[in-house]
Amino acid sequence: MTVVADEDRPPLPFADASFDLVVCRHPVTVWWNEIARVLQPGGTYVSQQVGPSSVFEVVEFFLGPQDEETRNARHPEHARAGAEAAGLEVVDLRSERLHTAFHDIGAVVYFLRKVVWMVPGFTVDAHRERLRDMHEHIEREGSFTATTTRFLIEARKPR
Repeated sequence: MTVVADEDRPPLPFADASFDLVVCRHPVTVWWNEIARVLQPGGTYVSQQVGPSSVFEVVEFFLGPQDEETRNARHPEHARAGAEAAGLEVVDLRSERLHTAFHDIGAVVYFLRKVVWMVPGFTVDAHRERLRDMHEHIEREGSFTATTTRFLIEARKPR
């Protein structure tokens, strides 16, 4: 097995048809043509990815309503279209909607500091008022719950 940290831009640092299996979790960008290039005929790509509008209740609490294009940017059908355009056959595509419950404001701060793309430029000082509002919500309701979306895609390079 080979594990390589990639700079998230093509080309992938591998020869054509190098792998019978490529696995990726939470890619920022999927370079479908590169995946197809490095897979051997009959090879498989499996990936678990963040789906559309994931944890957007938190995003919209801090940033306000988001447009439909932003909400659907990571739709599984976009992945299907990208895989098929690169000549891969989508063998499986499934989605799941889960719940993430924040039980204290510290967990929200930790989350937003780790998942920096959710609320760009997040700092406690800059968002103190909204943090206070969310804290009051958590105190009143017992948690702040958001919907987390994920999808799994399995694609195969034809023989």
